[in-house]
This record gives sequence, C-alpha cells and structure tokens, in this order.
Amino acid sequence: LFSKARFFFSLFVGSWKTMRAVCLTVAACLLAQATWCFVEPSTLLLLNKASSSASSGSSISAASDASGQAPSWAGWNPLTFGVALGLLAAVAGSRPALAADLENGEAIFNGNCTACHAGGNNSVNAEKKIKKPELEKYLTGGYNVAAIKTQVTNGKNSMPAFGDKLGPDDIDDVANWVYNQADKWD
Repeated sequence: LFSKARFFFSLFVGSWKTMRAVCLTVAACLLAQATWCFVEPSTLLLLNKASSSASSGSSISAASDASGQAPSWAGWNPLTFGVALGLLAAVAGSRPALAADLENGEAIFNGNCTACHAGGNNSVNAEKKIKKPELEKYLTGGYNVAAIKTQVTNGKNSMPAFGDKLGPDDIDDVANWVYNQADKWD
C-alpha cells in the first residue's frame, strides 16, 4: 500500500514540474508577443516617413527599398530588443534566482518524513525533534537551511540518507520548508 502511495505521489510531483515548465513557456510566448507590440509601431513610423518624403519630392531614404517599404530589420529597435531579451532570460532563467518552493517542500515532507517526524516530533529518538530549539541544540551546523539539507542528503545515526531518493531541488524545498516550519510546531 505504501509503495502505491509513493508511486502516485511521484506522478503528482512530476506532473507539477511539467506544469511549471508549461507555464514558463506560455509566459515566454506572451513576452515575445508583448515585445512585438512595442517594436512593430516603429516600422509604421518609418513607412510613414518614407511615404511623406517620397510625396514631397525628395529622394527615398536609405531605410526603404524601391517600393517605398522599409526593410523588415528597420523596425527592430536594438534597445527594445535588448530589454525584451533580458526579460525573456529573467522569465526562463535558472531556478536558483527563485525562492524555494515551500508547497513542494511540504509535499515531499508528507511523503517521506512524516512517518518519523509528524508534527515536528521524532518517533525514533523523542529527544531529537525537528522543532527549532532541538535543531539549534542537536543539528550539526545549527539551525539553518544548509545544515538541514546536509542532514536530509546524508542522513545521520538512525535517520536514513535521502540524497539518492530525492533530487537536489526537492531536498532544497523540503529543507526550506522544515526551516520555516520548525518554529511553528508546538
């Protein structure tokens, strides 16, 4: 029964990560469309200038071809394009710039840790709870996210290592969740 629950939990987490990737892709597409809205009007200005200068009897500008239309590259303002590219990089950028996913951390904790640590307690060694005062006292490295990540990854004493069962992002999320939750447990 436990293995079936773990299987369905892993499907949920996997589909959640897929959904996040889909949302980032949609956001990037919307950003590209918004960029086009800012860049395209400058092409119309160039076309208007070219047609007005042609009608006034002056020679056609270098930005337009023989038919009076501006080349496709003429509408791309380099500054606007750079800003749009920077925003795209920020949206689709790497995860370390983002805060830890506490909802995922709670889900990982509930799926892997509550058997021994329900409510911040420790069913194996009652003295070593994962509440803030006990973490400050017993956790190697003290009460901080890095120390919790080390404990989750490597294990210690009767706690098994989860470094081979959980990915680095999941370990980071659960460590941040425990850190934030440790002073809330009674």
